[in-house]
Amino acid sequence: MATSDLIFITGSSDGLGLLAAQQLIAQGHRVHLHAKNEDRKKDLEKRITGYQSIQVADFSVVEEVKQLARVLISVGPFDTMIHNAGVYNASAESLFKVNVLAPYWLSVLTPLPRRHIYVSSDMHLGGSPRLDELTHGRMTLTYSDSKLLLLLLAKAFARRWPTVKINALHPGWVPTKMGGANAPDDLQKGVETQVWLATSNDPLASGSGQYFFHKKLRRYHEAADMVAIQDRLIEICSTFND
Repeated sequence: MATSDLIFITGSSDGLGLLAAQQLIAQGHRVHLHAKNEDRKKDLEKRITGYQSIQVADFSVVEEVKQLARVLISVGPFDTMIHNAGVYNASAESLFKVNVLAPYWLSVLTPLPRRHIYVSSDMHLGGSPRLDELTHGRMTLTYSDSKLLLLLLAKAFARRWPTVKINALHPGWVPTKMGGANAPDDLQKGVETQVWLATSNDPLASGSGQYFFHKKLRRYHEAADMVAIQDRLIEICSTFND
């Protein structure tokens, strides 16, 4: 490999994030990892070698995300950031903070990398933006809603930062802690697209504002391309606090 990229992966203590980290380290890249808490960090230290660091932050706490961003500024700038962390069985507030708000803050508070990769889900097709709920009233955000919002973020950032390759992906319904042991899709194929988007010079992987499944373009919710919704979401995220 001619170059060794500096890469940060959120939610890399298990599942797809850990597999992506292992593959990227094996390719010779300098990979920084993330764990939710110290217990998960200790467990991760036993499961992987060759990493640069393991950063700890609970993404359901906005100030911990912002503190992580400050640490990453001193570590970077990164070539690639993979926003892999996510929750499924969680409250509406946690779904928003972990699946949407944390990727927002890590993206805007750190120097622009060459590539941003956002792990969404095809379940976003059943989602709704629900932006009004985020600012007033009782939040009833679902997992599907949160993954649509994440895709909206990716599309918004791709429009605002044309020099960065920004893409989102659906990894499939894979057998991880989130997906369950009986999930039908291939775990290895689920991680291949992350690694490919992070490192490949394939013209398709070098585009921006796209949504992939198994290295192929995938249809997505039409709301994801609505500029007014993108801009409103950015505005809400910029002012959302604990």
